[in-house]
Amino acid sequence: MQKPKVVRKRAKPATAAPAAVPPAPEVTHEAGSPEDGAPEFTCAPPVIPPVEISLDDCALYMNRELSLLEFQQRVLEEARDGRNKMLERVKFLSIVNSNLDEFFMVRVAALKQKASAGSQDLSIDGKTVTQQLAAVRERLDELMGDIYNCFQKQLVPGLGRHGIEIVDYSELDNREKAAVNQYYLDTVFPVLTPLAFDPGRPFPHISNLSLNLAIVLRDTDDREHFARLKVPQQLPQLVVIPMKPAGKSGRKAPAAPQRFVWIEQVIAANLGSLFPGLKIVESHPFHVTRDAEVAIKELESDDLLESVEEAVWRRRFRKPVRLQTDTSISDDILEILIENLEVNPVDVFRVNGPLDLTRLRQLPSLDRPELRDEPLEPFTPPEFSKNADEDIFTVIRREDRMLHHPFQTFLPIVDLLKKAAHDPDVLAIKMTLYRVGRNSPIVSALLEAIENGKQVAVLLELKARFDEESNIEWARALEREGVHVVYGLVGLKVHCKIALIVRKEHEHIRRYVHLGTGNYNPTTARLYTDLSLFTADPEIGADATDLFNYLTGYSHKSDFRRLLVAPVTMRKRFADLIRREIALGERGHLILKMNALEDRGMIRLLYEASRAGVKVDLVVRGLCCLRPGIPGVSDNITVRSIVGRFLEHSRIFYFRNDGNEEIYAGSADMMPRNLDRRVELLFPILNPKLVRHLRDVVLEKYLADNRKVRLGLPDGTYESVRSGNVDSQAWFISHRNAQGN
Repeated sequence: MQKPKVVRKRAKPATAAPAAVPPAPEVTHEAGSPEDGAPEFTCAPPVIPPVEISLDDCALYMNRELSLLEFQQRVLEEARDGRNKMLERVKFLSIVNSNLDEFFMVRVAALKQKASAGSQDLSIDGKTVTQQLAAVRERLDELMGDIYNCFQKQLVPGLGRHGIEIVDYSELDNREKAAVNQYYLDTVFPVLTPLAFDPGRPFPHISNLSLNLAIVLRDTDDREHFARLKVPQQLPQLVVIPMKPAGKSGRKAPAAPQRFVWIEQVIAANLGSLFPGLKIVESHPFHVTRDAEVAIKELESDDLLESVEEAVWRRRFRKPVRLQTDTSISDDILEILIENLEVNPVDVFRVNGPLDLTRLRQLPSLDRPELRDEPLEPFTPPEFSKNADEDIFTVIRREDRMLHHPFQTFLPIVDLLKKAAHDPDVLAIKMTLYRVGRNSPIVSALLEAIENGKQVAVLLELKARFDEESNIEWARALEREGVHVVYGLVGLKVHCKIALIVRKEHEHIRRYVHLGTGNYNPTTARLYTDLSLFTADPEIGADATDLFNYLTGYSHKSDFRRLLVAPVTMRKRFADLIRREIALGERGHLILKMNALEDRGMIRLLYEASRAGVKVDLVVRGLCCLRPGIPGVSDNITVRSIVGRFLEHSRIFYFRNDGNEEIYAGSADMMPRNLDRRVELLFPILNPKLVRHLRDVVLEKYLADNRKVRLGLPDGTYESVRSGNVDSQAWFISHRNAQGN
């Protein structure tokens, strides 16, 4: 493959890269010269062996938080990429801002909790908590600058060229102001609730991720007052400016631009309606992000569901970890906010532009199909179509089947469960649920199974962050109908994706299993890349039974036949598979595709593999704490990251094994939480045709990508490749009927 052309995106490294092998010390020779009368001779300098870098050196590892922010930079680059359609670029800018909200709520919050507790823990790269917070703040300042530069200098002008204008209220003419003011009176004003702050009225609670106006008022006695006004989230955040009426000529007017103004600007211009008799001195928007990293007290509670409900309720009142304001806010108002919100001044971020750019998600829904990617219609393999000659059990029984989402349809998973719910020979259905979503057809199928007398057991993980409330509702709905519901395991989060169907066939019992890399959620299955495997393999079926006994009962199963299960067998088996490649040296080859690579032990093994001559190809969507390309340590390792149209979510692990290839897929990344603190699954691909398909088609296309890929550098930054036209996701779209079966 031709070496791709590389374009550097940022010159400034996130952190310094570790030094290569230290240079040999300078050698001084004392031999005399012929002019001095000394005998003439030559002396070769002594051979000094290179100093081998210790794999325990913290400089070999990238900081987790900084690497995660580098991932956000790559998402931002999709918004900056002029090759993407305009509304897709807007979507990516909204996504990166949403991702940063979560980064503050979870990652920054966790660091602050450690700092408050006086933690002396060091990060994987040897930083203290205080040093990490300082480094994160510095990188965030740079990233936020890039975000607003992209919005103001690229997206706003670009949208304008396509007739979509976002303007300031001050730019409206009198007719336009009158129109949006009328919208304010009819629609916005009735929803608003101004809250005063004075000795008789305490400072109001500011909810997480809410946008507010801080307002200073002056009464007739020249006394100043402070009020807070919450911007209603349920209304459109970009207010449509009505078009001018068409002329009387009867001719069809040319297409008029679509114009918008931010809702907080409309509210600010009409504050007099809320405070009659008072003068509006000044008003400024502010946005609060709260700590969402609430520990669930599992061991102290008799009811995990109640504990999760309490934790979700407590999350609303956690301390703020970020206060965003505009750059023009006065020191007096800022002091009021800092004091009453109990915000550390270092956590104040002033931005020159509209706050909370996640609100841009309103624009991609505009009826402008030419500015968006063409809708993807997933392919349905003939054997899974509703007109297939054989039922789905026969199809799976013949040989293992695999689907590649979203390029191929998610519906066979729903169809399998619905078929099982109504099949008289099906005795039981067992499955895990993590992020279910609303109006779930998966849950509907399970409820139909209960109505038809099947035994149904569900492990529904209540601790799925930010999906707790939805999962609590589903848990109660399932229990009401008689489903055996397990809420999760104490001390472990159940993250694996598996469904087991037990069916009586003649005089025997056969088990059908679905295993996936993604959630049982048809909506996200259209947005993320994932794999699904359908199998009737007896050993995988037996492992599935053992796994559910472990999840629902008191089984202490310590080994499995085919499946790699965390925290029981996965870490050890992973290490054994890598060491097997190390023993092969230059004949070894690893291709590991995952969402995140953080685990120090696994990274060290990959460094050992590189030193042994093993070729290591990593495709890591998000954070990666491994530094590739360090001489003598990781010069045989390449790191690729692909964001693209779809969120890369599938995990695929390829081991060449001297030609006897093994491939695993599943729910686990190489992170301590996945290997040690979650119940995870990796499942083997046993069908030789599927192995070839994953190796020669799926993984090969990811490795050949030279349009959307970004290459990792030793300093933790990434370079964008623009040398060709191989876009892996676009190829999968155009070849979505390609199957490994």
